[in-house]
Amino acid sequence: MNNLVDRITIDPEVCNGKPTIRGMRITVKTVLEYLAAGDSMENILDAYPVLEREDILAALQFAAKMSDHEVTTESV
Repeated sequence: MNNLVDRITIDPEVCNGKPTIRGMRITVKTVLEYLAAGDSMENILDAYPVLEREDILAALQFAAKMSDHEVTTESV
């Protein structure tokens, strides 16, 4: 996977169509919440052994791309 965001999949049959890591039932949101709570990549990788470092980087890259969409504080 050359582009990290290629690791992010959206399938209506998996996690109700929420963005997940490589089609697994681990959502991008879950990974981002761990990071936002101050967990390190190492802690996340320990908690989810099926994840790879590149998956976490892909979640961050996906979030960065999503932040290009206009959002108001009322919708948060």
